[in-house]
Amino acid sequence: MQQLKSVTPQSEGWKYLAFEIIELQAGESSTHSEADREQAVVPLSGRGTLGFDGQNHSVSRSSVFHELAAVGYVPPRVDITVTADGGTFTYAVGSAPAEGMYGAKLVEPSTIRSEVRGGGQALRQVNHTLAMPIEAERLILYEVYVPRGTWSGWSPHCHDGLDGSPYLEEVYYFRMDRPEGFWMHRNWRDEGPEDGRFNDLWSGGDGELATVPRGYHSSVACPGANMYFLNYLAGDLVGDERATPPCFHSDFTWIEDDWTAGAWGLPVVTNGDVRD
Repeated sequence: MQQLKSVTPQSEGWKYLAFEIIELQAGESSTHSEADREQAVVPLSGRGTLGFDGQNHSVSRSSVFHELAAVGYVPPRVDITVTADGGTFTYAVGSAPAEGMYGAKLVEPSTIRSEVRGGGQALRQVNHTLAMPIEAERLILYEVYVPRGTWSGWSPHCHDGLDGSPYLEEVYYFRMDRPEGFWMHRNWRDEGPEDGRFNDLWSGGDGELATVPRGYHSSVACPGANMYFLNYLAGDLVGDERATPPCFHSDFTWIEDDWTAGAWGLPVVTNGDVRD
């Protein structure tokens, strides 16, 4: 077993969310056991078996870019054992504090709601991998597909308990469909007391991640590669409260009325000598 990425409450200085990316070789297994946390496993590539609650479930995914996958969910005190079948199996596992409101289940791809959000250069597909109406206690999962050169999370939003927003911690795990592709991500707050303002810029390539402990945030794919990201979130919202929306930055929401308003056509300013 190889742990490729890891986020814990201790590493981030937050309260709820833990997250890992794990790679198993053929025949290897890993058991995830939590006494007071719910867990969710998302296959990313390869074939494997998810064993929990006395049942084994075969899961597979050729690539995050080509198909959805079944997701395993377990409440506290229910172990989930992941086994690689026939080759390398890569998966994400995340957890959050829970009391056990909901039973263990396999979330089939046919039950995962998909929608297209935004417009213009902020058009993206959002899959509600473990989000309402799929039941969980605190965990919320999305898988998002962003065309190259396009923004996601626009208008920028926050969910840090300020500006009337709910409190949620969040991880972004990025994949790019070309090896040279990269992404950029910004967390910031530009209003309020000066000591509460900040501007954190992240960038990375395929298989890297960003975290969102606070502030407004948004992400963008470079023009040469399409982007996928997996979100795990957890915070104060429990059960059906997980449908509570974030707070959107009022400086930017105007564009949602017309995604083409004010867009330039080129050339803009010339001396009359325009060449192709």
